[in-house]
Amino acid sequence: MTLEQSQDKQMPLLDHLEELRSRILKSLLAIIACAFLSLLVIKPLVKVLEAPASSIHFLQLAPGEFLFVSIKVAGYSGLALSLPYIVFQILSFVLPGLNSKEKKLIAPAVTGSALLFIAGLFFAWSTLLPAALNFFIGYGADVVEPLWSIEKYLDFVLLLMIGTGLSFQVPILQLFLGIFGLLTWKKMISAWKWVVMGSAIAGAIITPSTDPITMMLLATSITFLFVIGVFFVFLAEKFKAQIPPNVHPPSKAN
Repeated sequence: MTLEQSQDKQMPLLDHLEELRSRILKSLLAIIACAFLSLLVIKPLVKVLEAPASSIHFLQLAPGEFLFVSIKVAGYSGLALSLPYIVFQILSFVLPGLNSKEKKLIAPAVTGSALLFIAGLFFAWSTLLPAALNFFIGYGADVVEPLWSIEKYLDFVLLLMIGTGLSFQVPILQLFLGIFGLLTWKKMISAWKWVVMGSAIAGAIITPSTDPITMMLLATSITFLFVIGVFFVFLAEKFKAQIPPNVHPPSKAN
């Protein structure tokens, strides 16, 4: 029996559960550590989040409000910073069940997941937030003066950024569906009408505001990401087809 064959043996259920518990614990510790590091630079981080609303004055409406907001921002930041490590832990748990062809696609998938999440955060901060804020400010500019609660504003910003970052994982999800053979790129293309409808619904759910501009921008982005995901699956299928299967020499009889 080869080393690879011995590693592919099924583990007992209790060992699987113990490994899962260990990886979940490591992921939680990573989130806590990253959140603590974020607390050390919380004021510059909050100023970055306030940048899209440069003309707005923020208020602290209750004692200790900014303290609790700082902890909340650090928690979201810790989740965002530790996400690549969490993805690594998930894939490490799944990895033994993959064959040699599929394992070669894992490293690009992890790298792509991290890059797409960062791209989603930047897209929300640089495009979606200014569009949404300009809409709200312009809508009531001749009636009310915008003085916003720092807590409400940061809740809006954090939910939009994290939601957008997670929605940018669509191509990676498609890639794994293709790797496991659950869907092909042709089947994904044939379902484009449902994808457009799902993107519109997802844009309405993920966006914490009700303005049509932000929802339209996010829905269009998700649809575009779906097309990128189809291309990834196409490349993955070609890649797997070009790798020759492992051929193990017959074992000698004792």
